Amino acid sequence: MKREHEVKPEKTPEKTKVLILGGTGEMGQWFTRFFGERGYELTVWGRGGKVEIARKMGVPFANDLDSAISGSDIVIVSVPINVTEETIAETAPKMKAGSLLMDLTSTKVKPVEAMKKFAPQDIEVLGTHPMFGPTIPGLRGQTVILVPVEGRSEKWFPVIRELFEEGGAHVEVTTAEEHDQLVSVVQGLTHFAYISIGTTIDRLDFDVRKSRKFVSPVYGIMLDFVGRILGQNPYLYALIQMENPSVIEVHDAFLAECKTLSEMVRDHDEEGFVRKMKAASLKYGDTSHALRRSDKLINSRIAEYETILNSVGKVCGFYHVYSGKTHVGLLEKVRPDEVVLSKLVSKGTSPHIKNKYIRLKLENLRLLSEMELREWRKENLEHPVRDIAVLIPAGAKPEIILGAICTNEHLAVCEISDIYKGIHTADHKIGHTEADIETHIETYRNPHKETRETDADEKERLGVTYRITIFGDCDADKVEKEVTELLCGLGCQIREKNLPQRE
Repeated sequence: MKREHEVKPEKTPEKTKVLILGGTGEMGQWFTRFFGERGYELTVWGRGGKVEIARKMGVPFANDLDSAISGSDIVIVSVPINVTEETIAETAPKMKAGSLLMDLTSTKVKPVEAMKKFAPQDIEVLGTHPMFGPTIPGLRGQTVILVPVEGRSEKWFPVIRELFEEGGAHVEVTTAEEHDQLVSVVQGLTHFAYISIGTTIDRLDFDVRKSRKFVSPVYGIMLDFVGRILGQNPYLYALIQMENPSVIEVHDAFLAECKTLSEMVRDHDEEGFVRKMKAASLKYGDTSHALRRSDKLINSRIAEYETILNSVGKVCGFYHVYSGKTHVGLLEKVRPDEVVLSKLVSKGTSPHIKNKYIRLKLENLRLLSEMELREWRKENLEHPVRDIAVLIPAGAKPEIILGAICTNEHLAVCEISDIYKGIHTADHKIGHTEADIETHIETYRNPHKETRETDADEKERLGVTYRITIFGDCDADKVEKEVTELLCGLGCQIREKNLPQRE
């Protein structure tokens, strides 16, 4: 019999189910992590059947693809450009009503037309182009282009847009036609130019490594961009050039300009060359801002390198942008392309690892800020703890003195562990001379050793025990002495009956 006022348990809302076709590829893996971190239920599929990649990401692989398609709320197509339309044609008719079909292709006219053609009317479609590669650590500061289709994107378009914007991305909304026209220059021309520089270097049998010894900042940055493109999937870059019909017109213009400028150089037509540059500058229209932005890029690169150079002999931290690992240690050497660290021993590290040298490529690293380094040391090192018991001056506030102690950069934590009221100075031997400080340190090391007598007034004072946690890579005795000297300088008197925290 049903009880009165029985409350039915609330049904837990189901997670939005996302299927990524091509989810075992590099970009597919990136978006698998992106959606997974935001609470979506992920399934991946790839033509290569790389179940081990899905397992490594902790998501299921769609062995029954048709069932996965029909059961998903969002299906994302992240496959090579030349098979995108075919994949859409095979997938769209199998999707359930009210779901969303997205693509991540670098071109938009053909994929969007394919989605509109093959997806039933009760399926929404959204063209999507992330303007970044799978090597970036996060979405913040990146651009994502969205191509909604009138009458076919009402429900899901605002959801996806908000998702990207909350992740820190700049979302640009446009049409498929405008996208392909702009991208023919943004990607088509720039990639083509960089790849051309790379193939020209190859044709000349030019020694790039040796040329870096004569590098200017601009040349170094340009080489890095060329190397960035050449070091990635060449099939992807070939398809970006070949699948966007607007790229051919851009190539023709580029080759014509290269030929014209080369002829001017051969003819020593200085005025013609100058006119060309001035005309291009006027059309560009933003050269002064471009100069400042590029100066900022160059100067930040130089400034970081100088900071690293000036840190030799100090403890530094470096974040590896690809592995996600943080390396902290004494900076031994800095070379133009690498640093050498003797790593600190962190929690759980075997003793034989101490002073192990490690070489790291500079281009893969980001120097940790002072605050980031401090937090790493605080969380990863074993720290000795010391107690310093004092009688503070009459009327002094223990918290104010604590604030002064906290200014010591070698302390991970500083706190008041105890306060004693009504202590008479005669009850405890006190002192603040250099000898008294040394006696305090010696008392810590040998707590049962007798100490010298000191004259003291019979005044009632407030006793405070300050507990200091000293960074594990610092000399604990030296830091304790520094803090003790500071306390004495503030008028505190060291109590003989200190009970130091044993390490």
